[in-house]
Amino acid sequence: MVRLRGKGDRLSTQRVATESWQIKAACRGPQAAVFFPPTSVERKDEKEEREQRAKAICATCPVRQPCLEYALEIREPHGIWGGLNELERKQLLS
Repeated sequence: MVRLRGKGDRLSTQRVATESWQIKAACRGPQAAVFFPPTSVERKDEKEEREQRAKAICATCPVRQPCLEYALEIREPHGIWGGLNELERKQLLS
């Protein structure tokens, strides 16, 4: 989500804050794949295992709360964000 500034481009304070927490996220790098479902069919047990691995990474993340707040704010429909999956975030919003 890093964005280069162009001529006449202004980054909002909120955008800069968003970028700063993302830079510190524990999910950055090759392990990022466990945070989203694969493009192929995923069995229930595979999904549960993948989500548990992602949530274990979230549990150690220093920016877990801003990540969750961001996902809730934009109503992110996919993946693990802030330690919660899609259903858990939906339940939290209702």
